Amino acid sequence: MSRVLDGTGPRAEPERDGTPRTDRSGPMDLRLVPPALAAWATAALTVDAPGAWAAVTAAVGLVGGALLLSVRRPGGAGGAGRAETDPPADDAVAARRRASTGRAVTGTSTGTASTGTASTGTAVTGQGRWAERARWAERVRWAERAGWAERVRWVRARFGWARAAVAAVLLCAAAAAASAGLHGADVRRGPVPELARRYAAVTAEVEVSGDPWLSRPRVRGDHAAPAAVLVRAEVRGVEEADGRRVRTRTPVLLVVDPDVPAPEESAAGGGSSGPPPDRAGQSVSAGRAAWLGLLPSTRLRVAGRLAPGLTGGDRIAAVLRVRGRPEPRTVAGPSGPQRWAGRLRAGLRDATEDLPGDARALLPGLVVGDTSRITPELDHAFEETDLAHTLAVSGSNLTVLLALLIGPPGLAQRAERRGLAPRLGLSLRATALLAGALTLGFVVVCRPDPSVLRAAACGAVALLALATGRRRSLVPALATAVLLLVLYDPWLARSYGFLLSVLATGALLVLAPGWSEALRRRGVRPRLAEALAAAAAAQAVCAPVVAVLSARVSLVAVPCNLLAEVAVAPATVLGFAALAAAPVAMPVAKLLAWCASWPARWIAGVARTGAALPGAGVDWPGSWPGALALAVVTVAVVLAGRRLLRHPAWCGLLAVLLVLLVTRPAPLTRVITGWPPPGWRFAMCDVGQGDATVLAAGEGAGVVVDAGPDPALVDDCLRRLGVTRVPLLVLTHFHADHVAGLSGVLRGRAVAAIETTAFAEPAEQAEFVRREAAERHIPVTTAVAGEERRTGPLTWRVLWPPPSPPPSPSQSPRVPPPWQGAGAGWEPDGPNDASVALLVRTGGLRLLLLGDLEPPAQQALVRSPAAADLAGVDVLKVAHHGSAYQEPELLRLAAPRVALVSAGAGNPYGHPAPATTAALRAGGAVVLRTDRDGALAVTGTGGRGGRMGVVRED
Repeated sequence: MSRVLDGTGPRAEPERDGTPRTDRSGPMDLRLVPPALAAWATAALTVDAPGAWAAVTAAVGLVGGALLLSVRRPGGAGGAGRAETDPPADDAVAARRRASTGRAVTGTSTGTASTGTASTGTAVTGQGRWAERARWAERVRWAERAGWAERVRWVRARFGWARAAVAAVLLCAAAAAASAGLHGADVRRGPVPELARRYAAVTAEVEVSGDPWLSRPRVRGDHAAPAAVLVRAEVRGVEEADGRRVRTRTPVLLVVDPDVPAPEESAAGGGSSGPPPDRAGQSVSAGRAAWLGLLPSTRLRVAGRLAPGLTGGDRIAAVLRVRGRPEPRTVAGPSGPQRWAGRLRAGLRDATEDLPGDARALLPGLVVGDTSRITPELDHAFEETDLAHTLAVSGSNLTVLLALLIGPPGLAQRAERRGLAPRLGLSLRATALLAGALTLGFVVVCRPDPSVLRAAACGAVALLALATGRRRSLVPALATAVLLLVLYDPWLARSYGFLLSVLATGALLVLAPGWSEALRRRGVRPRLAEALAAAAAAQAVCAPVVAVLSARVSLVAVPCNLLAEVAVAPATVLGFAALAAAPVAMPVAKLLAWCASWPARWIAGVARTGAALPGAGVDWPGSWPGALALAVVTVAVVLAGRRLLRHPAWCGLLAVLLVLLVTRPAPLTRVITGWPPPGWRFAMCDVGQGDATVLAAGEGAGVVVDAGPDPALVDDCLRRLGVTRVPLLVLTHFHADHVAGLSGVLRGRAVAAIETTAFAEPAEQAEFVRREAAERHIPVTTAVAGEERRTGPLTWRVLWPPPSPPPSPSQSPRVPPPWQGAGAGWEPDGPNDASVALLVRTGGLRLLLLGDLEPPAQQALVRSPAAADLAGVDVLKVAHHGSAYQEPELLRLAAPRVALVSAGAGNPYGHPAPATTAALRAGGAVVLRTDRDGALAVTGTGGRGGRMGVVRED
């Protein structure tokens, strides 16, 4: 959410320094907030509830609201409810005042009999005294009755307002329940849900309703599940296997595997934003590109199998996995507006094609929310620094464009208004119409998805601020936007993105102005105070929800947002200019995109730098109780911060402590945590079911052997070890549990070279490694038995695999040739037997790293000439996660003092096998495993008199 909203306050009045001052006079209008919240909560609870519940809720709310509005207000005009025996209001007030003073005051009424002196203030006696007392008592009673009457009238007036407010809440809840019931019925009606429960094979006509995207690849065992294309669509017609056809309109999620061909173009054609692929020589990548290029409103005819949705409470009625036979076919192309929007988006991609990597990926996301080029590494950096909102279409995009059109806040309706509109000679009415057209075009180009509609609504709030300069109108406008959006699409009530947008906007409107003024009173410059207040307010309010989603709290979010904010507006404006220029003048669009690449690279650099800090975030319970605890902590920090601002010394000390917590200098971290232990030689990371080990190669340097299955886990391990330079990364083989975390090793580190096995299978993982290395210009070499290398205190020799002859012309390059060296004609049975095995020497220690070698390769290794050097090693990295398939002769020959096993807790393979650990212990080895002991580090020296130890990370 853009911090521009913080500046869209009320009437701008100049300060002494010439900066505008926000007028905060008058109470905040919150009357529309309860109805909006009631509608939001009702929609969230009833959108997937049975239809009867939604109907009952709507009926109760409607009847209750109608009854409250139909009850007549007690008492009429002119004080009809006043008792006849009451004295006039002035007499009653005077009587109450005399009663409150407690003083005796003589009456002055005419015709009163009295004795003695008649002068004013003289005490009366006898019957006159008693008469005066009686009149006084009667007036006191009248005063009391008059006071109660006034109180009753006050309560009635207040109750009248409360009655209207409660009626509004009930009516809005009724409307939300009705809308949610109808939308929920859309998901449950028709034949599709029942067919999904039967996992029926169908042929369906579907209409694409959103931009396709790629799923994240997941590692299953030693293989990575290929990324599939996911498409939100609506089933318009379905045909079962028996030939029955039914017309319907049901939302589904299409899952398109890599081997599914591109949709065949019909006479309607034109369903893709890019050129159609060459179907004669179509590859998997070409088919995937065609699916990813589909435009909303395109109609397809596909065959596949239905299945129930993976999660309940979603707007998806079923999942349709598309089959390749019969081939998918385009029935109708996209609508005219979507075709136009697709050309604009494609033009922006073409204009940014030649930009540097980060700018090429980031600029389309900043402008129109196109994140198709965002790499997992860059996406992780934005998530770690809470900058992910810049990658999605948000109200900030529209706010920047409207601010460029209308000018500074508070001047939109004045003669001295600024912006492009007055320079173009546009009147206020024409400016408003142009702003509305710009908003409509923004929605069409960025797709009318719920997130885009949410952004348009939040941008409309900013438009109201720019046009009126009134803060009091902003909160009701936000409440109105929330109410209308929830009624239009009740599924938004369950959207975390919608919740974060509303919270951020509310924080900028409610909290940020007060915090900004507090900072300015303490001497902070106005511009800096506004930016600090906006970033801190949005972070404080959104952090609990972000913690639920990521189970993590970013400590660098506020400074990173402050640093990135200065570049968001230039990148957005220049990016939209390139978007508009691309269809008519591509060279101009490329020039504008090149100019926009500089602020885009700044934003990416901020994200990468912040994410690379060792203490960029702390783990937090990812649950609603955890969110509540974080909210309590946030409130306590805010309250304490108000007091600390009065003591600059304490503020400075806390700032230093925060910097130390975020940067975590290695010497300080080692003293506090004891990790990594001093003089560590070898470390085994806890990366789950996979392998990732590190050999210390000097200060801040380490030779990494395998990358594990998860980039985040291996990156975190290397960060804690203080490894910033990698002279060599050895990937023993191409199974996903050893190479899928490659991007985590490369993240923020200088990697000099990558060494792999020659057996390039699985092919997709081998291609992934080559592609990642090529993007970063890292050379890739092949390990061969007999190779010896040295770096720092490390020396090692490659024991396996043996060298292979070059393939003959008749052999396909993808088919591994027979291997030589260990035995004539020996050939690996698979990637495991082709693993790179190393014998490492460091500090007098001898370490044997076996990769995932299976018994055939282990037997060949025992028979090789290198077997003489394997006797009595200090440390053994047990092959294949300690599986039961081990060569007993190799275990007896190695006879390690310590055996380390990398395995995931609760893995379905039973690793490590009890027989393997028993055999190692029988040979005198101490067996340690990451699934129980966590990350492990070997210290000490070998040889005679040497002492070796293994330290567990707490």
